[in-house]
Amino acid sequence: MGKANLIGVSLSKQQKLLVFTLVLLTFVTGTSEFVIVGLLSEVASDLEITISSAGALVSGFAVAVAIGTPIVTVWIGRYPTYPLMLVCILIFIAGNIISALSSAYPLLMGARVVTAVVCGLMLTIAMTVASDTMPAEKRGTVVSLVFAGFTIASVLGVPLGTLIGQAGGWNMAFWFTAFLGVISLVMLAITLPRNLKGTQSSLKSQLGVLTHSRIILAFFVPALSIAATYVVYTYVAPILENVLLIPVRYTSLILLLYGVASIISTLLAGKIAIRNGLGKLRFVFVIQAVILASLYFTLHSAIPGLISILLIGLAVYLFNVTFQLHLMDLAGEYSPSAKVFAASLFPVSVNLGIAAGAAIGGLVATNIGLLHTGWVGGVLALVASLLTFISYRLYRTK
Repeated sequence: MGKANLIGVSLSKQQKLLVFTLVLLTFVTGTSEFVIVGLLSEVASDLEITISSAGALVSGFAVAVAIGTPIVTVWIGRYPTYPLMLVCILIFIAGNIISALSSAYPLLMGARVVTAVVCGLMLTIAMTVASDTMPAEKRGTVVSLVFAGFTIASVLGVPLGTLIGQAGGWNMAFWFTAFLGVISLVMLAITLPRNLKGTQSSLKSQLGVLTHSRIILAFFVPALSIAATYVVYTYVAPILENVLLIPVRYTSLILLLYGVASIISTLLAGKIAIRNGLGKLRFVFVIQAVILASLYFTLHSAIPGLISILLIGLAVYLFNVTFQLHLMDLAGEYSPSAKVFAASLFPVSVNLGIAAGAAIGGLVATNIGLLHTGWVGGVLALVASLLTFISYRLYRTK
């Protein structure tokens, strides 16, 4: 695997194969979550529902991840990782098969919700495995690669699944994701270590980590940073077409370039996390704020506007590895048995940020105009920077 070479020679062949498997797993879960985005019209027509009801299959998935993942994690964290992950991927495959066979909206929604919860759970476990099985100096790089699988899904997996769905019917997209799930099942069965134990912990002990101010700060910073981006990104198509006056035929190409920039962002996040990630991010968020605010000035011309948008993609995920590991490390300090639960808080934070950013962006676009989405996002990024300054100060004085 090409990406494994980036990690260095210190990883064994088995470890590199495990990294490949975890990247594949996040690629598969990301594809499953968003593949339906390009098929909403087909789903709405076939099931005789409104386009907004079809859209709820996307938002419902995100809500199920945000709410269901930490709740389920509290109850299953005691079980050994190997059988737990295999059961999850089997449920994932079953959920996608049921989605493919669905002829009624309630059944499709139910299958999506169940699939969403196991996707969130598998992502949480994957991050924990990546953190626990790799050399300390490689944790940041490996976790960034695992995150990259999710980002690559939006660039490659989703367009491919959409193409399959458009050619053979929307149901075929779910057969496609079920097939990817089968490949992941085989790879997990081969590469996942069997000696990773669960941790016995009470509900009170796990939820107790939420009483610590440093955990609360570490939860809200990613939400604010991703919200800052999604204030703009949610409305990037109308910004391109109505503000920059770029022909519609170029929108998909620009979004592809944005996706490539976001992959680079994920890989850079691993390098940021290696040494003093919190210290660096204090200033990274300020840079993110400047980039977002620059839209107010650059959207008056196509080339500067496009450069700003691509820079937003380059900055979007720079925080993810640092704060995923920070949450897990904090849990290790306060309650080691709650480490997996703490890891589950990161996808919750990100999904919360996406929802909040989209909502704020909608209010801004409707009431004062698309031109103002950038500086509003910049304000959120500055708040993320402020909370990171506080987090870093608490870290240095602990």
